[in-house]
Parts: sequence; structure tokens; C-alpha cells
Amino acid sequence: MNLPRSTYYNKSKSDYVDDEELIAHIEAIIEEFPGYGYRRVTHELHRRSIPVNHKKVLRIMHQRGLLRKTKRRWIKTTDSNHSQRIYPNLTKDLVVTAPNQVWAADITYIGIRNGFVYLAVILDLFARRAIGYAISRNIDTVLCLAALSMAIAHRQPPKGVIHHSDRGVQYASNDYIGTLLQYDFLISMSRKGNPYDNAIAESFFKTVKVEEVYLWEYRTLEDVQIRLPFFIQEVYNRKRLHSSLGYRPPVEFEELFYKNLKLCPIALTQSV
Repeated sequence: MNLPRSTYYNKSKSDYVDDEELIAHIEAIIEEFPGYGYRRVTHELHRRSIPVNHKKVLRIMHQRGLLRKTKRRWIKTTDSNHSQRIYPNLTKDLVVTAPNQVWAADITYIGIRNGFVYLAVILDLFARRAIGYAISRNIDTVLCLAALSMAIAHRQPPKGVIHHSDRGVQYASNDYIGTLLQYDFLISMSRKGNPYDNAIAESFFKTVKVEEVYLWEYRTLEDVQIRLPFFIQEVYNRKRLHSSLGYRPPVEFEELFYKNLKLCPIALTQSV
């Protein structure tokens, strides 16, 4: 037909997005997700049907000063010098294949104007979803039990869920262990001084701080109580793309699992 070879490689002009429009899309994403790096921005653009190379996104974000800057602070939240029973680590080399197999619990601090408040969280490790959390001025068993109670009420867990935490006195206390045994959890604890045993919880806290806490600079406990639950429930669980989940949010990842379970129940049941 006397067509040049390049004709076969031409893209439809309808797919083309000019630089000004692309910059507007990138800035809108950064406004909604201030902690996103260029990789997550690129995947979010693809989810919005905007074809673009990650190198171009990086260049634009660098030129416009949109690359995130990380603050680092550290406050000790684990006191493992106690006489309570320590349980073995049941999660080493364990591959999580479904919801409600392993829950991870941990605590972090959040700086406010006159000191610190504390956040306790329960994560379902399958989709890294935050299923329970609590905020308090006190880093104690009551705080951790509040997060656990929220997770139990939300999930109604079956028997045999592994509850994994560090060796902190809050998680080893009689009240906390008693609640876990009441609901037939299997109790697992990290090795002493090894944060990698609870790496997903550490990653969650890093996301919360970099993408929320450091950006808003909370001044009071009330600020934290108003803003942080929204970030955890609506942004982290429902909107934020997770690279470990194939750049999907936790809620979407879980819904996809249950959808596939209905389509192919035998194969997925065997894998679980």
C-alpha cells in the first residue's frame, strides 16, 4: 500500500497528553497524596489512563520541586525488660496467602507541640491493611487493647490467627495476653532487638509519618485524633498505592482476593 514503516508505530493522538496537562495531573496527585514519590505518581497516572514514562515524571517532579523530603526522629517505644512470658516468633519464613492469617501489632510516637502522643495499630499482613488503631497520651496496655478491640470488632477473626508483636511489656501483659487467648489467637513475638521481624508495621509507621504527620505538624492531641483516622481509613487503606501489592490499595487488594475466591474457590482454598 506504499505506507512507510513508521506508520505501524504511530500512536493515536487521542492518547497524547501535552506537558502542561501532564504537570497539572501530577500536581493534583501530589496535592492528594503529598508523600508520593515518582514511581507511585507514575502508577497513579496509569490508573487514570494517562500514558507516561516514569523518567519523564521524575524529571517534571524534580524540576518543580515535588520530590518528597524525609524527616527522621527516633523515640524508644519498646520496653522488653520485664518478667512476663516471651513467645517464639511464628512468622519467620511464613508466606501469608489470605486475610486473617497474621495480624501484626506495634506502637509508634507522634510529636505534638508539648511532647508526644502514641499510636497503636493492628495490621492484617495479607494486604497490609490497618484494621485496628488507637491514639493516646499514654503508651500502655490500655492503648494496645483499644487497637486490638477495634480489629476484633471489625474482623470477627476465626480461631488460629497469628498475632505478632514485639516483646514490649504492653503486649506481654496479663490483660493483653488474656484477651488474645480468649479469642484463640496464636501468639508470636519478634526476636529481641530485631526490627525486621515486624518490618511491615515499621513500614506502615514510616508511611504515616512521611505522608501525613510531618506534613501537617500536629500541635495537640485533638489534632491527631481528628486528622490521623481519616488518613489511615480513607487514604492509606483505600487510596494509597502499595508497591508490594502490585500498586493497589489494601482494600482493593483484599476485594480482588475475594472476587477471585468466588471465581476459583478450589484452587485458592488449596493455596491457603
